[in-house]
Amino acid sequence: MEDKLILVNEQDRQTGSCGKLEAHERGLLHRAFSIFIFRKALVDNPDGTRTFHNQLLIQKRAAGKYHSAGLWANSCCSHPRDGEELEEAAMRRLPQETGISTADLMCGEAAGPENALEEKGAFIYRADFDNGLTEYEFDHVFVGWLPQAGPGSKDEAAFAPDPEEAEEMKFVDVEWVMHDVLLNPSAYAAWFMPALLIATDGTDFESLHKEASDRMIY
Repeated sequence: MEDKLILVNEQDRQTGSCGKLEAHERGLLHRAFSIFIFRKALVDNPDGTRTFHNQLLIQKRAAGKYHSAGLWANSCCSHPRDGEELEEAAMRRLPQETGISTADLMCGEAAGPENALEEKGAFIYRADFDNGLTEYEFDHVFVGWLPQAGPGSKDEAAFAPDPEEAEEMKFVDVEWVMHDVLLNPSAYAAWFMPALLIATDGTDFESLHKEASDRMIY
């Protein structure tokens, strides 16, 4: 039985529910979430020094996806089911899609995996695709941090993404991807740029601010 998506208005209040395909065929505004998983990694510099870099786990969407196949996106992207809370949906979907459990993440001051993901903000965007489908989402952006990378730490090869969702996952420097998404926007999913800006607390990349803002309806 197909999961029902949560239809919402521009204030994110539920207005109904419907199947995923119908929502995308009719271009109905629905609730979604995007998860960004970060870590700090000690990187060797050309001058022989070492510095810590913030890195982001990105995924290449599987070739069989119903839209945006083969494009790069954030660590996990999905929808809560009708009757499901956002945080509950994010904690359910992250291990299903990436192989990363919330237990793998660093928690905040209050211990426990229920505190491992932090909502940073939300935005509305609309994207029409060549196959006739439309993404029209009220997208909530969540952030989680893996422990600092070091000897014996997990890398992307240690995780087991769902092959129906992602054909590749890799860590990239945040500063690099903030430049690359501007240089090669067609290589990334439509929601990635504005979601990245929210996930990084609006890091001061002037060009990214402008381009990301152009992709936001609200």
